[in-house]
Amino acid sequence: MAAEIVNPRSDSGDGSEGAPEEPFDPAFALHRGGKMAIQATVPVRDKDDLSLAYTPGVAKVCSAIAERPELVYDYTWKSQVVAVVTDGTAVLGLGDIGPEASLPVMEGKAILFKQFGGVDAVPIALATTDTDEIIETVVRLAPSFGGVNLEDISAPRCFEIERRLQERLDIPVFHDDQHGTAVVTLAALRNAAKLTGRGLGDLRAVISGAGAAGVAIAKFLLAAGIGDVAVADRKGIVSPDREDLTPVKQELAEITNRTGLSGSLESALAGADVFIGVSGGTVPESAVAAMAPGAFVFAMANPNPEVHPDVAHRYAAVVATGRSDYPNQINNVLAFPGIFAGALQVRASRITEGMKIAAANALADVVGDALAADYVIPSPFDERVAPAVTAAVAAAARAEGVARR
Repeated sequence: MAAEIVNPRSDSGDGSEGAPEEPFDPAFALHRGGKMAIQATVPVRDKDDLSLAYTPGVAKVCSAIAERPELVYDYTWKSQVVAVVTDGTAVLGLGDIGPEASLPVMEGKAILFKQFGGVDAVPIALATTDTDEIIETVVRLAPSFGGVNLEDISAPRCFEIERRLQERLDIPVFHDDQHGTAVVTLAALRNAAKLTGRGLGDLRAVISGAGAAGVAIAKFLLAAGIGDVAVADRKGIVSPDREDLTPVKQELAEITNRTGLSGSLESALAGADVFIGVSGGTVPESAVAAMAPGAFVFAMANPNPEVHPDVAHRYAAVVATGRSDYPNQINNVLAFPGIFAGALQVRASRITEGMKIAAANALADVVGDALAADYVIPSPFDERVAPAVTAAVAAAARAEGVARR
């Protein structure tokens, strides 16, 4: 029998309603009482400590910041803390489950920030799905934070929310479901191309999914110089001849699919070099078999990839998934902790395309000479990842003029 896991922050019998008693479930045991807590960084042992940490000593610091607002980065936690903001509308593979149910995921995101990037993060689950209300709420919270990580907000609202927030705030705003996924995908794709003696410009990619991740990956790959990319939603290839496109997809149709494909995802895969799945569903084996020789299959839906790895390996030179039990896991934790650590280090006002490309290149370079078909992207537990990404992002921020120190 498994040993009981006890959370020292919980009292026996309190708050246990709804948690299963039988059979024992370690997930509930681990989450009991939450996964994180606030901890002081200075002691308060006596009245002298108290007078410095709080009144009257704190008044000197407040007055200094009032005179020179930029000192807030030196004398508060602002320089090292991120708000992890959600409305609970697009959580993991669970969908729209609401703010309360999304909180365990946001706590998880916060501890990943700390574990993998040394960045403190605060989960904030908002009881609204209204775009304007979310924006106004985050703007009002922003003075307390050095950056904002938007998380699990459904498309297409997520695009507008991120854009408008970044226009109004002078701290980085980053929707990880879009950009974190895109950064790690580009890193893996660069190494896959290198392994097979090609460059990004030689590749034609097809993306299954026109939500937050699919749109961001398409734009990012184009910015990085891929030969061509087409995106498919449930109704087929996103192309200018379709009359059912949202404004986001209309914009996508104008910049993607240079070869003018139309019709189904399966037809677009004929002769394609890359499949990128961020949608779920299943791609027929016949469509994978019709891809170009030496193709790459990145089937990232969880828990069930669009193409099972066993099937993909029959035809593809490189296979990646979103799962940890297969090689080449495309995991956002490889990107967002280092990206924010680098941005915070130089007090960047935003995260630019150049900073994201620098992150992807640094992540790809971690693999180095060990590059192989089952190793085009490092493990999240590789201790070289976060320092490499942090340094690359900080340098890129300085080069692009968005760093403030």
